[in-house]
Order: sequence, then structure tokens, then C-alpha cells
Amino acid sequence: MTTRIVVDPVTRIEGHLRIEAIVDGTKISDAVSSGTTFRGIEKIVENRDPRDVWAFVQRICGVCTHIHAIASVRAVEDALNYPIPKNANYIRNIMTLTQFTQDHVIHFYHLHGFDWIDVLSALKADPKATSSLAMSISSWPNSSEGYFRDVQNKVKNIVQSGQLGIFANAYWGHPAYRLPPEANLMGVAHYLEALSWQKEIAKVHTVFGGKNPHPNYLVGGHASSINLDDVHVLNMERLNLVKTKIDEAQTFVNQVLIPDILAIASFYKKDLWGGGIGNFLAYGGVPLVDIHEPDSYLFPRGIVLNRDLSKVYDLDLKDPNHIQEFVSHSWYQYADKDAGLHPWQGRTDPAYDGPKPPYHNLDQSKKYSWIKTPRWQGHAMEVGPLARFVVAYAKGNKEIKEMVDSSLRKLDLPLNALFSTLGRTLARALEAKFCVDQLAGFYADLIANIKAGDTQTFNPEKWEPSRWPAEAQGVGWAEAPRGALAHWIKIRGGKVEGYQAVVPTTWNASPRDATGQKGPYEASLLDTPVAATDQPLELLRTIHSFDPCIACAAHLITPQGKPLS
Repeated sequence: MTTRIVVDPVTRIEGHLRIEAIVDGTKISDAVSSGTTFRGIEKIVENRDPRDVWAFVQRICGVCTHIHAIASVRAVEDALNYPIPKNANYIRNIMTLTQFTQDHVIHFYHLHGFDWIDVLSALKADPKATSSLAMSISSWPNSSEGYFRDVQNKVKNIVQSGQLGIFANAYWGHPAYRLPPEANLMGVAHYLEALSWQKEIAKVHTVFGGKNPHPNYLVGGHASSINLDDVHVLNMERLNLVKTKIDEAQTFVNQVLIPDILAIASFYKKDLWGGGIGNFLAYGGVPLVDIHEPDSYLFPRGIVLNRDLSKVYDLDLKDPNHIQEFVSHSWYQYADKDAGLHPWQGRTDPAYDGPKPPYHNLDQSKKYSWIKTPRWQGHAMEVGPLARFVVAYAKGNKEIKEMVDSSLRKLDLPLNALFSTLGRTLARALEAKFCVDQLAGFYADLIANIKAGDTQTFNPEKWEPSRWPAEAQGVGWAEAPRGALAHWIKIRGGKVEGYQAVVPTTWNASPRDATGQKGPYEASLLDTPVAATDQPLELLRTIHSFDPCIACAAHLITPQGKPLS
């Protein structure tokens, strides 16, 4: 029996995503991924001062604000050949790793966790047994029998009220849940703790950027003046607060997130579907020295094709034959509808010709998404924590390789288990540990540099447009929590002539290309089991494992409902 199921909107993500899947018997045989809103930020920033663009493009998303701003200022700096001070690089790295750590913890507990954790099952748990389980895997202090009983009673009161609130509209009791009640109770307790913890780590961004979300940035450096004796700028008291929040984050990740992930994964070891396209791309990022020195990156750069870890390919973001965007199945128009355009030649010209909402189904033989289709030399590519870890593993990164091998040994799983929904989730958690453990090092480097007498955070050398060339173009890249991110800019006469952002979810949620090659979301759903077509928990688990950010990949409309043009 063939059934077409529609999930619209997919919840517990950022933005608006529609998934349609064909279920043959008990497995998905085909899938369609559609971003259902239009953005148009590229249009908004045209003819503006390039130094101001970061403030616009960081508002592409309310979650990814920092990393979009960094990509933007780097694009301008690349175009102008504009070096930044050492302290600015340290601060940018601290803010990047802080965002990674916070984002990954939030993603697991608050967006993805309930694909694995059954809240109502937690009501059946024995708090004493839950306490024993928690203490057997971690030294986290909130692990007493009384603590878990209090959490259980809190959840019980919510359920008995009939108003489930944050626990509403889920598939509790679904046969794809594997955890015993005690593990579910532990997961729910840590869900609640993570709600409080995540607002504390965000204070690192407020110290260096003035606020969160949407901290402040600066082309040519960073918008933080350092004077250890001045109460009005970045001083020692503020820097000590940063150190405290880094220490707290390290404790939470190492004593809560990692033990939880390994414990939960041990019950789902047989559910190894969702591997997807098998091609992985990482731009690389978090430069120890300078963004133009890839050998100094914390996250290595490269391409892995067909899950072959014996070969890593190079990429060049400025080469028009490497990165191209297609619109064969996207609601945009190019002069040649099947041609691919490098972002420096890219266009954002909306041309909606899809069905009038509300509609039952999309036609995948036509245009069906507001997300474009990026390709690397014609290949669909997965980006994100799994892609970063695959590239790093293939390039022999000792620390990441040991983290992966050690975790898989504990789970008694082979290396190819990484290529799955479970592996994607494990990689994100391990990356949170990798990032939070690196944070202390960058903080120490910043403090040492300040103590050595260097307090410079801004280079004024090329700030004035009179010092710019008449024409320039550049690209700013970074690894974002969800994957490879780059912004391309063209500058003429001191103004933005053209701008294109190709974001992680553009890669992952892309529709088919002209050859019919599926994007990573679509490919990952093939052969995914579906126990109940009216409760597609397995589908959501796989899609959530990518941490979709459709707000980044799709677009905005005017209050009148018309696309911006």
C-alpha cells in the first residue's frame, strides 16, 4: 500500500518547512522538502554601505545571528584585503564556539530530544531507579531520588491539568520510542535544566557584543574596547564573568549532555537509518591565526564524496566551477533556467508559479521550494556537525578521531554507524564537547595577549571608503552550528552592488536539481521506517537531526503577502 504523508509545518525548528513523503508499505520510498517562505535579504542590502550589511544579514535568523554577522564582515574584509587585530580574532572565535555550544545543547534537549524521549513514559518511572541510573553515568549533582521525584510530580501536574504546554502535540507512546521510563525521566529533567543553563552561556555574547541576540560587530575588528580598569568597557570583571560561564558550560556539557547522548544512543543502536546523500562539505573555520590561513583552522576544510574517508578534496569558494546555485525546482528565475550560477553572479529574482495555498500536495517534477539548490562541482552535499567530523576524521584530526572512535567503542558500533540519523545526533553532541573544551584555550590566549600589553580590537587602516578600490568583491565564510556558511559581496563606488548568502540549510534542505539529484533531507528519508503514517515520528527524527533553520535558507514577504523585489 502506498501512502503520501504531509508534515506542514515541521515544528521544533527555525522557520517554515514542509515535508511530503511517499510510504510504500512501512518505509519511505520518496520525499520532497519545501521551504515555504521567501526571504530576499540579498535585495534589502543592495546599494547600502558594506560596513552596515552585517546588521541586516544577521537578522536573517533569530538563532544564527552571530555567525551571519561574522560571515558578512569577513566578506567585506576579504574584498578590501582588510586585516584584523589578534584580539578581534580571539573574540570572534570565543563568540563562535559559545554559539556552537549553546546551539547544540538547545537543539538536542529542546528541539530534537523529544524524538528520542517519551515524556509521558517518565510518569511511570521509579525516581530511585532514575537516580541510580543518573549517578552511574555522571557525577552531575542534581541526581538524587528526591530531585527526580520533584521533576516527575511537576510533569504529572502539567499532564493532569490537561494543558500540556511545551509537551503538547507529540506522539507519546509511539512504538519507535525505545527508552525505559527511568531514562525518559532523566531526559525530561535535563530538558528543564537546559532551559535555565542556556541563558547563562548567552551572557558571553552580551559581554563581547553588548546584547544577545544580535550582538554588535565591526568591519576591521570587533566592537569591544578593552581597558581592564574602566567600568564602561571590557574590563577584568567582565572577562572574569566570561571565564565563569565557560567553566559552567564545560561542566554541563561533560556531565549532562555527553552522558545523556551516550545513554540514549545505547537504546537506539539498531535504528541506523537516515544516512542521506553520503557527500560531506566543510568550509573550515575558527582560525587560530587568520581566516585566510586554512591550516590554522580548528575545523578542517574539505570535501568527502561517497563516504570514502581515504580521500579529501579541496574546494575554492571563489572558483565559479566549485560552488553554484541552481533554481530548476526553486521559485526563482534565471536567464537559463537550468544553469548554475556562482554566488558572485547569483540573482534573487522570485518567480512563484506553485499551487495557491492551501494545497494538498506539491509536484516534484516542477518548482516546489523557496530554497535554491547549491552544488559543489555538481554534487549535492551535506553540511553540519557530521560533515565537519567526517572531514576532520578523514584528514586525521587526532582529537576528533579519538572522540569518534571512543564513543563508538562505548556503544559497540562500527564507524559506518556515523552515517545515520543517530550518527548525526552523536556528532553534534561530540562537537559541543569539542567546542566547549576549546573555549577555555581561546579565553586564555586572549587574556595572555591583553596582559602582554595588546588591547587593540579594531584596525582603522581601511575604514574610510576613500581608501577602498573603485570595485571589489569578496567572500566571507565560517562554519555555523548547522554547517558551512558563506556570504559573497560585490562592491562598487563604496556601495553594495550584489550580495548572496548560501547558508547551511540551503545545502541540506535543497530541492532536486535538473538531473533529479535529491538534496540531503530528501535523500536521508529514503528507506526510513514509518510505523504509523498518522504519527511520522521516524521522519521527524531524521529531519530534526539536521537541525533545520529554514529562516536562514528561505525568505521574507511583505505584510501584504507579496515577495520583495
